[in-house]
Amino acid sequence: MSFLKHLSLRLCTVALAVVGLAAHADTWPSKPVRIIVPFAPGGTTDILARAIAPELTKAFGQSFFVENKAGAGGNMGAEVVSKSAGDGYTLLMGTVGTHGINRALYDKLPYDPIKDFIPITLVAGVPNVMVVNADKAKERNINNVADFIAYAKAHPGQLNMASSGNGTSIHLAGELFKSMSGTFMVHFPYKGSGPALLDLMGGSTDVMFDNLPSAMPLIKSGKLKALAVTSAQRSGALPDLPTIEQAGGPTLKGYEASSWFGLLAPAGTPMDVVNRIQQEVTKSLNTPAIKEKLLAQGAIPGGNTSAEFAKFIDAEHKKWAQVVKASGAKVD
Repeated sequence: MSFLKHLSLRLCTVALAVVGLAAHADTWPSKPVRIIVPFAPGGTTDILARAIAPELTKAFGQSFFVENKAGAGGNMGAEVVSKSAGDGYTLLMGTVGTHGINRALYDKLPYDPIKDFIPITLVAGVPNVMVVNADKAKERNINNVADFIAYAKAHPGQLNMASSGNGTSIHLAGELFKSMSGTFMVHFPYKGSGPALLDLMGGSTDVMFDNLPSAMPLIKSGKLKALAVTSAQRSGALPDLPTIEQAGGPTLKGYEASSWFGLLAPAGTPMDVVNRIQQEVTKSLNTPAIKEKLLAQGAIPGGNTSAEFAKFIDAEHKKWAQVVKASGAKVD
C-alpha cells in the first residue's frame, strides 16, 4: 500500500470517528443516565445527587437516576465510573475524598482521579461540623470543643470517632483534629454518613465530623449536639456556631477541613455532552428553589466550567496531600 493511500485511509478513519462522536452528542441522551454515588444513601453526596437528578431529567427529557455503590471510602463507586464507557450515560458524584484526598491517603487506588475522568462541574462546597451524641454530651458535661478535648485527654482511646469511610473529608477532618489537639479516638469507618449518623444517635459512637447538610436535620431536632464547624469561617446556616479554630484555642489555630462535591464523567466522554450537562447543572443551581434549599442546609452552590473544575481538583490534590502528611493518616 502506497504512503498516500495509507494516509488517505487513516484520514477517513479519523473523519468517521469525529462524525460518529458528533452524531452521538447530537442524539444524547437517548436512554436513562445513571449518577453513581460512591456512598450509602442519606449522606450529603447522596442528598446533592438526588437534588440535581430531577432537574437534569426535566432539562433533557430522559431519566437521570441515582445509584449508590458504597465502599472503600468512595473508591468502589469511583472505580465503576472510571471503567465505564465514555458515552455520557454513567456519571459520578465525586467528592473531595475520591478526587482530592484518596490519592495521598491510599498506597494504591483502583483508578486515576485525573486521567480516568473529565470534570463536569462543582455542585457544592460545604463545611463539616463536629457533632456528638447529645445524651452522652450532657452526661459528660461536654458543652463545647474545649470540654471535648479535656474529656478526650482524660479518657484516651475510650472515645469512638465515626466517619463515612476511610479517606473521606469526614475522616480526615477528625484525623487533623486528633493530630492538632493531641487527643486519641478510635476511628470507625462506615459506608456513608447515613449509617454512621444512625450509630452516633444510637450511642455506639461518640463523635463525627460530618458534612453539614446531612447532619443539619439531626442538629435542629436536638438528636445531635453541634460543637463547631470545620471551615475557616462560620457557616451562614448556623451563624452562632464557632469554627474549630475559634473554639479550640491556640492548639487548633489554622484548622480547616471542608468538603466539596462535583459531577465527573469517564475519560473519553464527548465535550459537547460534558458542556451540556454543566450548563444545565449550573442553571438548576441558580434557580431560587435549589439555591435556597442548599444554602439552608449549609451548602454553597457551585456551577463552574469543566476547565475551572479541573484546576480546582488539581489544587485540592496538592492541599490535601499536605493535610494527609501532617495528620499522619494512612490507609493500606
